[in-house]
Amino acid sequence: MKAKFITLEGTEGTGKSTNLEYIKNHIEAAGIDLLVTREPGGTPLAEQLRELLLAPREENVDATAELLMIFAARAQHLNALIRPALEAGTWVLSDRFTDATYAYQGAGRGLSREVILQLENLVQGSLRPDLTFVLDIDVEQGLARARERADLDRFEQEQISFFEAVRQGYHERVAAAPERYCVIDAGQSLDKVQADLGKALAHWLQGQ
Repeated sequence: MKAKFITLEGTEGTGKSTNLEYIKNHIEAAGIDLLVTREPGGTPLAEQLRELLLAPREENVDATAELLMIFAARAQHLNALIRPALEAGTWVLSDRFTDATYAYQGAGRGLSREVILQLENLVQGSLRPDLTFVLDIDVEQGLARARERADLDRFEQEQISFFEAVRQGYHERVAAAPERYCVIDAGQSLDKVQADLGKALAHWLQGQ
């Protein structure tokens, strides 16, 4: 079986970290070799870029500069980690990937989707995730969860209108290619979220 590339997406407060671990355990229980990673990040250089991107700062960060840093991190991540793993037959599970760029920098920041697509094609070639889970939650509910944590990063400090646009951006991505996405209601209890994830993943794995 060809190695698969699975991604997990969602706005703030959806429980991505907890549910990433659940997906990881589910896949590994099926006897599949799996690499778990994240974006931005995944390699030493990409993690340094992540720190630059997330750190709160007084200087206004230009949206195009933000976009280019994200794709710089992604190029390193892909070529140093993701592609070699897939070529070796290891499945990859990533906490965020390019759908987040369309949602955050495209819908949220208002950058051109065409420009993002050009960078996506340049950096990724034909590589796209085989399956993307989108954890969907009411923005106010998600932000309330996120703000229970002590420190908020630069993105988490944005206004609610930004996150409403990001959420809509994810919905637009799903509507454009529904066969690749599985949307999970993250506003439910954790048990229900993971029951839905488990059902969807089991069904998808049976088809591989």
